[in-house]
Amino acid sequence: MDYGAGPMVRDPHTGKYRRTRLFVLTLGYSRKSVRLLVWRSTTQAWAELHERAFRRLGGTVKVIVLDNLREGVLTPDIYDPALNPLYRDVLAHYDVVALPCRVRDPDRKGKVESAVGHAQKTPLRGLRFESLDQAQAYLDRWEERWADTRIHGTTKRQVAVMFAEERPALGVLPLEPFRYYRYGERTVHLDGCVEVEAAYYGLPPGWMGRQVHVQWNDRYVRLLDPKTGRLLREHLRAPRGWHRVFDDDRPARTPAKTLAVLARAHTAGPSIGAVCDHIHTHEGASGIRRMLGVLALAKKYGPAVVDEAAKAALDLGVPTYRFLRRYLERRPAVPLTLRQVDPLIRQLTLYRDLIDRTTGDAE
Repeated sequence: MDYGAGPMVRDPHTGKYRRTRLFVLTLGYSRKSVRLLVWRSTTQAWAELHERAFRRLGGTVKVIVLDNLREGVLTPDIYDPALNPLYRDVLAHYDVVALPCRVRDPDRKGKVESAVGHAQKTPLRGLRFESLDQAQAYLDRWEERWADTRIHGTTKRQVAVMFAEERPALGVLPLEPFRYYRYGERTVHLDGCVEVEAAYYGLPPGWMGRQVHVQWNDRYVRLLDPKTGRLLREHLRAPRGWHRVFDDDRPARTPAKTLAVLARAHTAGPSIGAVCDHIHTHEGASGIRRMLGVLALAKKYGPAVVDEAAKAALDLGVPTYRFLRRYLERRPAVPLTLRQVDPLIRQLTLYRDLIDRTTGDAE
């Protein structure tokens, strides 16, 4: 299978004609081809095109020969290529083996190269379409009425007849389609969690500071060992700012690195240390990020200023990172503290005399 340049199609967003991409899968025996048009290529789009092609054929193949394009192959190597994880898992779901070609050697898959050129020179040459659906319908009609009924120049036999002989050899399609996911790498933070779209997911003890592979979709987040691919944890998706941690993964005692962060906070200032102690007591390991945020504020504004703000936060009963950040961004001239005696607060006797004078005049 391979990509080629597709026809010009009017873009529904810009109203201008735009070049599409032509995906072609060709069977090695019959030369039966599936040709699909897409606007752009991504790893998931590349894998979904394979699924669509398998469904059109009515079965799967055993081996796929492809170029070393990034959507399928991360590191080209004729003997041990590193496949894109999503593409690899899609092929495993359909029980298919991928065989990338040698680098800069496309003739190793000449059958699909010919099929790409055949479509470009015959039905699509010089044509423009008003929509992608219109272009795909035109290509499908040509495939059915002309490409499948022709006598192939190499085999000297009709493509449709040879495909009828080849079709029983295709593999059975799985009952369910592949469950797609997004993929990335994350470093485990001091709280034993990794971040995925502003939510945090816990791992087993012992992974702090190490990298893990992450797969996620709209429902699940899966954390994998980068060396073996072993599933470490699977969590339900959490809203932004939330944590998902298994109870067995919570540390029985305070980690040494957390104690070091608390020690830094007390060194920066007594009130800063008190705020961080409160965060750690009430939030546990999940509060380590906010404790580091408090230390970052001390570095940005200076320990003395932040310690004064932390004292105000303690007096007001809101010892949180969010309050400190907003307080320091606004930097009030007068500290927000509650006092029983203050120059701005007048004596009660003054109010009593004022009331007596006012009521006396009224009488």
